[in-house]
Amino acid sequence: MKIVDAGSMTAAAERLGLAQPALGAQIRQLEEELGVKLLLRHSRGVSPTQAGRLLHERARAILAQVDRARTDLRSLGSRTQDHLLLGVNPSIVLMLGPELITRARDEMPNVSLSLVEERTPVLLDALDRGQINVAFLYNIADRPGLDRRAVAEEDLLLVTGPSGAAVPDSVSFAEALERELVIAGSRGVIRRIVEDEARRLSLRVRLALEVHSVTSMRAMIARGEAASIMPFSLAAPALRGGELVGQRIDRPALTRTLYVVRASEREPFAHETEIAAFLERTVDLLVERVAPFARRLG
Repeated sequence: MKIVDAGSMTAAAERLGLAQPALGAQIRQLEEELGVKLLLRHSRGVSPTQAGRLLHERARAILAQVDRARTDLRSLGSRTQDHLLLGVNPSIVLMLGPELITRARDEMPNVSLSLVEERTPVLLDALDRGQINVAFLYNIADRPGLDRRAVAEEDLLLVTGPSGAAVPDSVSFAEALERELVIAGSRGVIRRIVEDEARRLSLRVRLALEVHSVTSMRAMIARGEAASIMPFSLAAPALRGGELVGQRIDRPALTRTLYVVRASEREPFAHETEIAAFLERTVDLLVERVAPFARRLG
């Protein structure tokens, strides 16, 4: 890793406090053991082969896991500090932002918090791999290996650019689908909800574009290039400020459900009560910020 990062055997040897011939011998031994060439030598130094790049990537992940294991074991041994790796959806970050970190510091003095912001499919994969230990996930199906608990429900809205004319507070799902829509990719929760409901009702979804950037989606909607179906939390400032217009979708209502999700087989936290209370207060605050388009469950 040091050689690839430095791009030079000489620089890497200096950083490692090794003689360059000894470092070169270790690389040759590693190449013989693995049966592949790892480095290409040239006038500017060295660069990794395809195999070298793969080993560098895997080594970085392995060392990160070693560091995490060391931290977790020390925490377990002392039983004085927990490390909460919390997965959150981008819309939750938009509504709560850095406040999550400051609240965690105030409300969980015995717990260090790391936030992982990703879309639901990525967070679910990270949970399966043990890279996070708790996640807020939307519309997660029940399956072996996961403990999930529904905590909130949020309405989906038809979001359009301002036309200057008054619009009703709600719109039917069929009316919403008459619009040219811009919705995130096929693995996204909102896209799946819309397409599943349209299929159930034998309705057609007219996709103008597939855009993964929420910022780009909001800009396109504001310019009148398309409409979208999304939760209030993904466009809250623009909806409150009048740059975008939102109508609740009913007949039938479209909603998404938020779950707190953990792996079934997991080591309990030393400060389980403290963490559980923090998660509950986070849900309460999120529902309050999204009101009147969200409701607490349970």
